[in-house]
Amino acid sequence: MLLLNQTEVTPVSFILNGIPGLEEMHIWISFPFCSMYVIAVVGNCGLLYLIFFEDSLHRSMYYFLAMLSLTDLVMCSASIPKTLCIFWFYIKEISFTDCLVQMFFIHTFTAMESGVLMLMALDRYVAICYPLHYSTILTNPVIAKAGLATFLRAVVLIIPLIFITKHLPFCRSNILIHHTYCDQLSVAKVSCGNIKVNIVYGLMIALFIGGFDILCITVSYTMILKAVVSLSSADARQKAFSTCTAHICAIVFSYSPAFFCFFSHRFGGHIIPPSCLIIVANLYLLLPPTMNPVVYGVKTKQIRDCVIRIFSGSKDIKSHSI
Repeated sequence: MLLLNQTEVTPVSFILNGIPGLEEMHIWISFPFCSMYVIAVVGNCGLLYLIFFEDSLHRSMYYFLAMLSLTDLVMCSASIPKTLCIFWFYIKEISFTDCLVQMFFIHTFTAMESGVLMLMALDRYVAICYPLHYSTILTNPVIAKAGLATFLRAVVLIIPLIFITKHLPFCRSNILIHHTYCDQLSVAKVSCGNIKVNIVYGLMIALFIGGFDILCITVSYTMILKAVVSLSSADARQKAFSTCTAHICAIVFSYSPAFFCFFSHRFGGHIIPPSCLIIVANLYLLLPPTMNPVVYGVKTKQIRDCVIRIFSGSKDIKSHSI
């Protein structure tokens, strides 16, 4: 026991090895990752700009969309730049402190993503089931409090996980991690201590946040479906469903890779190749931020109209200047 205590060290840094088995393909894998990241940054910044400056988008639905865009920006920016540095410049080293900071932002904002999707489902429920009271129920103070509560829920639940990981015993410095970013389970697995607390607490967070949010989303859409089916007009039913299409797509893009990562790590780790798990783990952080602005831009008429008006206005300015 004395010998073990003497060999325990706080690692100066970790070595993120990227995608094991596909090291020679890193440069090719980087191109779709980089393209998706650029689309995510440009698309979400564009949405935030529209929602902030366009008066017609100053409604609760678009405030929640702004929360989602901001969450997506932080979520993908916490991991993808470091991943590209590994792929392009072979900068694989990350300090222990930076690793914990990256871990905090990734896990906090993935939890935040789930919470915002739940809030957006409740927003659609109120809009369709109580349309006359929509503006009085979802006031700006209520929206701000709901967003703050969702953020604080994520922070309060993730901080203990970071604290537990920080105090794990490590038997050497410069430890190799087969991943592109500091996932808490990947870091815990290279510890020489007992990581049962990490596994159990991480599972509890996933079940609590994911289970609660999915339950609220399911109940909301069940009530929405009942309300829509009861409408007499086919046009009214189609219009009501169309307002939910973009949000349903966002749920699919977010939860599909999340479920794959969650279940494969716990039940299919010996069957599914590690390279596949790591690629999907990156898509989990990259796919929703890339697709959400595209889907909302295509499916939401008000956003399309704002984009068309801005671009047509810029063309008119150019034609007048000529």
